[in-house]
Amino acid sequence: MPLNIHVDLEFILLAGTLVTGFVWLLDRYLLRSRRAAKAEDRDTGDRDPWYIELCISFFPILLIVLVLRSFVAEPFRIPSGSMMPTLLHGDFILVNKFSYGVRLPVLHAKVLDTGAPQRGDVAVFRFPRNPAQDYIKRIIGLPGDLIEYRDKTVFVNNRPMLQERTGVYEGLGANSVMNGIPMYREDLQVLSHDVLIRSPKYNAPMAEYVPDGHYFVMGDNRDHSSDSRSWGFVPEKNLVGRAFLVWMNWDYAGKQFNFERIGKKII
Repeated sequence: MPLNIHVDLEFILLAGTLVTGFVWLLDRYLLRSRRAAKAEDRDTGDRDPWYIELCISFFPILLIVLVLRSFVAEPFRIPSGSMMPTLLHGDFILVNKFSYGVRLPVLHAKVLDTGAPQRGDVAVFRFPRNPAQDYIKRIIGLPGDLIEYRDKTVFVNNRPMLQERTGVYEGLGANSVMNGIPMYREDLQVLSHDVLIRSPKYNAPMAEYVPDGHYFVMGDNRDHSSDSRSWGFVPEKNLVGRAFLVWMNWDYAGKQFNFERIGKKII
């Protein structure tokens, strides 16, 4: 599920912060005193040029947005159904950028280790085949795990992640395309979560060991998800953060808000 293509915006924020910050420092420690001296000689008012005022005004705003977006939380929009029923078309979510380590913007180099992904986390990561795209999936396999998928069941280290049928999915608007698909509650041992499984659809069995420094991810909409089963593992360096909250839902098909989604915790 591709999310925001965030690299350009991240670069623009960083560049804007550096440029406006440089102008602010240059003005404070050099240009302002020169303008004041000229104003005294000419006996005129000391008014800052418009571009100086603009940079001074925008610098703190850009700095705050950059810090919050890079190190605290980042918003994303869900554009497809690969994580249904956990995440729906039109969900706007927040991702905790502090969960898997503090990383420098643009460079993505980790400067502080604050934690590691846990099985069951709904994680955002840069797609291994195209790092300019952000994807969101659920972490199923940790480094060293043996992951198998057969007969619609996930096995972790030869242990089946049991599923209990809970009914069928019913949604509105863009999310109604999955109506009638059987819904199950899957037990990952550390937590339980809902999945959609289309029983008649065939899935080729697979068994893979997760390499060191990598993770195996899957979508909750098991038969409508492009994930580690098809394109491989997610390197640790590609992790962006853990999704934790839906803050808004706008149904593009029905052109209406789904107020029931506001404030929903992502489990």
